[in-house]
Amino acid sequence: MATPHPFATRLLCLLLAMTGRAAAVELTYDRDVRPILKAHCFQCHGELGVQKGGLDLRLQRSIVAGGESGPAVRPGQPGDSLLLARVVAGEMPPGKKRLAASDIGRLREWIRQGAAPGRLEPEIVGESDFSPSERAFWLFQPLGDQRPPISVETDSPVDRFIAERLRTEDLTFSPPASRSVLVRRLYYDLLGLPPSPAEVAAFLADTAPAAYERLVDRLLASPRYGERWGRHWLDVAGYADSEGYVDSDPVRPWAFRYRDYVIGAFNAGTPYDQFVVEQLAGDELVAPPYHDLSESDIRRLTAIGFLRMAPDGTGAAGAEPNVARNQTIADTLNIVSTSLLGLTVGCARCHNHRYDPISQKDYYRLRAIFAPALDWRAWKAPDQRRLSLYTAADRDLAARIETKAKAADQHRSEIISAHLVRTLHEELIKSPDNLKTVLKTAYQTASAQRTPEQVALLKKYPNVRNINSGSLYLYSEQRARRADEIAAFADAKERAFIEAVRSAALAALPTTEQNLLEAALQTPTAERSDDQKKQLAQQPAVAVDATTLATHDPQGAALVAEYRQASERCRNTDAKKELADLADAVKQIRATIPEEPFLRTLTEPPDHTPQTFLFRRGDHNAPAEEVLGPAELSIVSAHLPVSIPANDPALPTTGRRLAYARHLTSGRHPLLARVIVNRIWYHHFGRAFVNSLGDFGELGERPTHPQLLDWLSRDLVDSGWQIKRLHRLILSSGTYRQQSTRNERLDTIDPDNRLYARQSMRRVDTEVFRDAVLAVSGQYVNQMAGPPIPVMEDAVGQIVLGQEDLDGERKPRAAGGLGGQSHRRSLYVQVRRSRPLAVLETFDLATVAPNCVKRPASNVAPQALLLINSRFMVDYAEAFAARLQRERGGDLRGQLQHAWQLAYARPVDDQTLDRFVGFIAAQTKRFATSGAKQNGDPQQRALAVACQAILAANQFLYLD
Repeated sequence: MATPHPFATRLLCLLLAMTGRAAAVELTYDRDVRPILKAHCFQCHGELGVQKGGLDLRLQRSIVAGGESGPAVRPGQPGDSLLLARVVAGEMPPGKKRLAASDIGRLREWIRQGAAPGRLEPEIVGESDFSPSERAFWLFQPLGDQRPPISVETDSPVDRFIAERLRTEDLTFSPPASRSVLVRRLYYDLLGLPPSPAEVAAFLADTAPAAYERLVDRLLASPRYGERWGRHWLDVAGYADSEGYVDSDPVRPWAFRYRDYVIGAFNAGTPYDQFVVEQLAGDELVAPPYHDLSESDIRRLTAIGFLRMAPDGTGAAGAEPNVARNQTIADTLNIVSTSLLGLTVGCARCHNHRYDPISQKDYYRLRAIFAPALDWRAWKAPDQRRLSLYTAADRDLAARIETKAKAADQHRSEIISAHLVRTLHEELIKSPDNLKTVLKTAYQTASAQRTPEQVALLKKYPNVRNINSGSLYLYSEQRARRADEIAAFADAKERAFIEAVRSAALAALPTTEQNLLEAALQTPTAERSDDQKKQLAQQPAVAVDATTLATHDPQGAALVAEYRQASERCRNTDAKKELADLADAVKQIRATIPEEPFLRTLTEPPDHTPQTFLFRRGDHNAPAEEVLGPAELSIVSAHLPVSIPANDPALPTTGRRLAYARHLTSGRHPLLARVIVNRIWYHHFGRAFVNSLGDFGELGERPTHPQLLDWLSRDLVDSGWQIKRLHRLILSSGTYRQQSTRNERLDTIDPDNRLYARQSMRRVDTEVFRDAVLAVSGQYVNQMAGPPIPVMEDAVGQIVLGQEDLDGERKPRAAGGLGGQSHRRSLYVQVRRSRPLAVLETFDLATVAPNCVKRPASNVAPQALLLINSRFMVDYAEAFAARLQRERGGDLRGQLQHAWQLAYARPVDDQTLDRFVGFIAAQTKRFATSGAKQNGDPQQRALAVACQAILAANQFLYLD
């Protein structure tokens, strides 16, 4: 090893001095040093058999033994320990990342104290050789049999636990919030919508002892509850209406069915264990083939859409297939682990988890549970995984309607053929007589078989060559001109036939008589002498005209008549309209076919048990040789042994996911109940027992109230996994019903409100903000379920609601009309990964990459700009003002009092009311004198400005 740099020596001495004074507890390898080395050094010195320089750092004795450079540590001699010297010098670990000074100090102090192991070390380091501290980590312990502390002050178990912790800090609960605050808090927490003035008044008037509890029950029974709490779950599930992964971000047309399943499950009070089992293995509860499904079968196959929410680029052009497939699998495991287990198992995809006791083999064993349905070597693209919900009756009806449609289409084809024959005949009429036959033959000859002469002839007569079913509409549009041309041609033919008959008759007469007759013909009819009339009467062939042509030349007259009939048919036959009507008739018939609905689901191919291999460094091109079977995480199995079958003979599928789901929901698993209880607590208080919602591991936060977390988790299991019961326990507590008022003492002792001596003031979620604006302005449309409201990019690049319509240059035209759809709840807005709705994104919309375990909480300038300047706020403020005028007439003070009740669920004080009345009066005068009266009534515009201020205020954005 290299000699330490002088600066490194001085730093070491400084650390020696600093930590020597602080050392009070004996440090051990397993508890204090191993986590540091595991995070930074095991990858090169022990993990997966890699021991660079012959050094294995996984055991105390192997560290002391050292490697090729000799002992890495000399107990009691930190100054002579090569491991410490290399770390202090910045030579290890390699790269730019360095150990923290505190970690270096701990390592040094451990060596100084004698480098104790802390346990009897095993002979061989196995994958499941967990340190005592790893085994003892709180998360992996069984749910404790906690008993609420004894209290004479409250019957609420929640309050007893919280109060006991408060007493340790010499704190007490804050006073209860007012009933008007509580009713607003409950409505927003449970429904995500503001209470109406009538609902507030009804609650305030109900003074019975159980009024609050009845309100909680009524809100939990509302369909809006499932929408509100379904949105929370959709965040962690990574719900999206598009595939992501590639820039084109293809739309998922049937993903919304999973969203609707989640809403329905919350509304129905589906037990959480059933909810989890259906989402992990719903397909394994349904017998294939998946035809003529029952409602419960459809529900289960819809639920498994949970495993189809990860970004999926496997059907996109340009994506490397194997990379995309393995990334989709990795993202799916990420969603499963963070949403259900509260662990970041994805960190073990490429190497052993640096901080938590999760090995790389653990990761791939967990992956093996899902491999039969998500096999990267036998992959199905998104469109191949969809499942039709057509029943046998639907298919029979569709077949009968299609037969009818084909008959109508055949009739249309026959009409097209008739029009082609007619159009050809009409065009041939205008061609020279000597070419009619050869032109017709050339046209009717298949293009590939035409002679050069035929090709040349048709090129000379394009009006004949271009006749086809696709161009019939052009000939129809020109039918008036073409009819005139045919009529003119018929007139010319008629004159020619008359002249031919006359010429032949004159030729047979003496010259003298010819001259007399020609003179008679040249004399106008009215001026002819009796002799001329007599002469012509004696020679009818010479006197032939259009009326007598048939007598002298019946064939010629018939041809002229045929041409004139063709002219009239051409003029009066609107082939374009007739064919369009026939096409519409076919479409209308097919429109009666029941729409074929699909599910975005996941199923296992029959008899499919793929092998799973560990990927070295996470590279699918570098699989290890060992086949890994499906299994639970080793650290969990150490406390709760379980066997996941590779192939359950009792099921048509492998049964792996079903076995795993039942293991998770057995009631004995240490993670599942804690994670969901923690999450529900978070959404009621704005912070959780474990505030790192998706990471309960070593890098996550420790629970602030572990006994209460375990008691609530155990109660959830014992109650049959009833989520609504959990809500009632929390909402009925005095802890929840406290004021949110801060004070100097609380801010000093507990600034983050980790102890819950008060309720937290919380900004409403971005969807709740938009929905509240819709509700208060009177525009909210209560329409549940179904396809999402589409989003589009407008002319300035902002994402708005609308049906996208691009011009020839792929630039957006005006937004397509959505009718009342645009006023539906934000839950139903299309979740396009690459196109978040601008008004939602501004206030911290969930980013599902692949999921969102906890939304950020920002306070940035664009939020204020949206409240002040956005079209969204201006439009709904105007609608709010119109509602006030509609419901309170011309009484301005009454309008403002109503506005306060609608927006804030409380009355306005007199001072504020006077200020707003004065503001509106000033604004009205300003608008009336600004020369902009054409923009609307000045007082209405002033009221709209006031309404915008009401909607932009913190009182509207926050819950207290």
